[in-house]
Amino acid sequence: MCSHESSFQPAQFLLLVGVPVASVLLLVQCLRWHCPRWLLQTCWKPDSQEGPVSHADPLPEYESPGQCPPATSSEKDAFYQELQRPTEGQTVIRQVMHKLLVFSAKEVDYHGDCLILQDMGISLFIPPGAVAVGRQEQVSLILVWDLSDAPSLSRAQGLVSPVVACGPHGASFLKPCILTFKHCAQQRSHARAYSSDTALLDAKDWRPLGQPGAYTSQDECRIHISHFSLFTCVAEARMGREARKWLQLAVFCSPLEPGQSHLQVRVYFLNNTPCALRWAITNEQPHGGCLRGPCQLFDFTGARGDQYLKLSYISKGWENVDDSSCQLVPHLHIWHGKCPFRSFCFRRKTADKSKYCSALTNEIIVTMHTFQDGLETKYTEILRFQASEEESWAAPPPISQPPPCNRLPPELFEQLRMLLEPNSITGNDWRRLASHLGLCGMKIRFMSCQPSPAAAVLELFEEQNGSLQELHCIMTVMERLDCASAVQRYLSGTQSSSPAQVRGGAWENPGLELDERL
Repeated sequence: MCSHESSFQPAQFLLLVGVPVASVLLLVQCLRWHCPRWLLQTCWKPDSQEGPVSHADPLPEYESPGQCPPATSSEKDAFYQELQRPTEGQTVIRQVMHKLLVFSAKEVDYHGDCLILQDMGISLFIPPGAVAVGRQEQVSLILVWDLSDAPSLSRAQGLVSPVVACGPHGASFLKPCILTFKHCAQQRSHARAYSSDTALLDAKDWRPLGQPGAYTSQDECRIHISHFSLFTCVAEARMGREARKWLQLAVFCSPLEPGQSHLQVRVYFLNNTPCALRWAITNEQPHGGCLRGPCQLFDFTGARGDQYLKLSYISKGWENVDDSSCQLVPHLHIWHGKCPFRSFCFRRKTADKSKYCSALTNEIIVTMHTFQDGLETKYTEILRFQASEEESWAAPPPISQPPPCNRLPPELFEQLRMLLEPNSITGNDWRRLASHLGLCGMKIRFMSCQPSPAAAVLELFEEQNGSLQELHCIMTVMERLDCASAVQRYLSGTQSSSPAQVRGGAWENPGLELDERL
C-alpha cells in the first residue's frame, strides 16, 4: 500500500507546482502584450519641451488624444450662433468651446458679397443671384486651428493647407460660391482637395473632391461650392514619385533686456501658408515672443526622414544650457502639418564682470543649420538670429491687421501671364517685372524654376498689395505698351467694380501702397 501511495506523489507534485507556474507564465505573457504600448506612451518625450504650444502633438502611434466631453444641445446651439453672428467685416480670433477659430460672418442678400479672413489667404465669394430675391442668408467663413479636425493621413499623404469651414453647414445656393485658400504643395498636380460633409462639432468624414469644381493653381486652391461644409487640401504623389511641400522657418524670441540672464529662441516648422504663420504669431503672444526677421523657405520631402535643427555658432559671452546642440523633429509632425517647433536656451557667461565682457553679452548672434535626415551634405538651410539690448522694443507691432491682399481680375491676370511668359532677348518680360518688384538675381533664377514664372511674379505683385494704377505705371516704364493697354482697359471699365471683380476673393483697392519687403 505504501508503494501504491508513493506512485501518486509525482502527479500530486506536478499538480501543486505546475498550476502556479503556468499561471505566472500566462500573466507574464499578458504583460508582454500590453507593456510595449504602455512604455511608448510613457516614455515618448520628444515634444515635451514645446512649452507654449496650445495643442498637443500626436501620440507615437497617432492615436487620438483624449476627447472633450460631448457637447450638449444647448452648447452646440450657442457654438453655432456665435459663429453666425455678423462681425461687421472684421476677422475674429476666438476660443469657442474647445476650438481655436478664426472667423468672419455677414448677412448676404441677392447682390452677393465676399468674406475675407485678413492675413490668412482665405476668402469666400458669393456671386450676385446666389441668394433668392428678398431673402437674406447668414454666412460665415471659418479657419479651424484645431488639429483634431484635420484628415487622418497616411505616411504618403501630407497636409498642405488649412482646414476651412463654410457655414452654416448644409446651406445651399442658387449659384456656386467660390472658396479660395492657399496651399504649399510644390507640384499643383500633387495637391488634392478634400471635403467633409459634416458639421464642425461632428465626427469628420473626409473624402477627396472630384476634378469638376476644384481648381488648384501654383499656390492656391479654388473650389466652386453649392453646399457648405469643411474643406482642405492634401499632397498625394503619383505612383513612383515623391510629394514635396514648402515650409517656412520662423524664428521667435522675447526681447533681450539689460540684466536678463537667459534667452530662449524658438524655431517653428510651418506650412508655407499665411494662416500657419499667423497661428505661430498668435501662439507666441501670451509668452512675449516676437518674430525675428523674415521667414526662410525650406524644401521638405515627404519620402525622407526626420528634420534636424543643429546649433553651429554662438557669439562670445553666451553659452547653450541645453544638453544637446541638435534637436530632432519627427518627420510626420511636419509632413502632417502639426506646426511643431524646437528651442534652444542660452545663458550669459558670468565669469568676467569687466566692461569688455558686458559689451559682449549685450548682444547675441546665433547660427543654426536645419536639414532632413540623410540630406545634410546635399541640402541645408542656414538660420541666423541676432538680438541686442539696444533694439527698440518699446513700440510693439500694431494689433490692427494690414489690408487684405489685392487680386487682379482673372481675365487680366491670364492675359498678362500670356504676354509676359515668353522670354525676350532683351529680358523685357516677367524678369523685368520681377526686378521692378525688388527681386534680386538669385530670386529671379528661383522664379524661373516655377511652372509659370510670369504667374508667380504676378502673384507676388498681388501679395505686395499693388494696385492696377501701379501696375499700369510699371508696364509703361518697362515700355511694355501691350501690357499697359490691357491694364488701361480694366482701369477705364472697372472703376466701380461689382462683387464679380474678384480673383481669389479679395477686392481691388487702388489706394494701397507696395510693400517693400523684398
